[in-house]
Amino acid sequence: MESRIYAIGDIHGCLDHLERLLDTIPFNAEEDRLVFVGDYIDRGSEPFRTVQRVLEIKRTHPKTICLMGNHERMFLDFLSGKDTYSFLYNGGKSTLESYSRISERPQEWNDTLPPEHKAFYDQLLLYFETESHIFVHAGLRPGIPLLEQDEQDLLWIRGEFYDSDYDFGKTVVFGHTPFQKPLIQKNNIGIDTGAVYGNVLTCLALPDMIFYQS
Repeated sequence: MESRIYAIGDIHGCLDHLERLLDTIPFNAEEDRLVFVGDYIDRGSEPFRTVQRVLEIKRTHPKTICLMGNHERMFLDFLSGKDTYSFLYNGGKSTLESYSRISERPQEWNDTLPPEHKAFYDQLLLYFETESHIFVHAGLRPGIPLLEQDEQDLLWIRGEFYDSDYDFGKTVVFGHTPFQKPLIQKNNIGIDTGAVYGNVLTCLALPDMIFYQS
């Protein structure tokens, strides 16, 4: 069987969507790779359990790739005291509530996080590259080589990226910006379909170009 990549869009604590999606995709644990494009937390009701589930997947499927989203970056900045406002303003309350349910000291957030969770956030990748695709959370700045991209763009860019016809030499698969249905362009594929806003969670199977949704 030809190995495939299954890229999963922004989950945002919607664990029920993720579980249904995992039951749907014909994933071969020995041959295929899972790529999560970030934003596991915030806004939805189960951020902690979502990360717990992704960690379980990583343990059983070593070829799993987990990218950082802008919400994970904001959470890390919140934990370090660098920026508390952005995280709370962008839906972080649901993440704090989710983690507080497992702790007797809910206000001491760095102590609340299980060590495995803190390591997970710290080790998230900014992008993942194959021979034919680049996987990233938000997108890439047109005209800038991949190795010179700024983290701010990789995690936050929107229209400047997907409104451009710039060719990075590979198809870019990204999340971050929610669309009603997957955005399919000549050089880019957007797979955030707004599960946390009442729409669906999307998985893109490559090289087949098949979409699975839940």
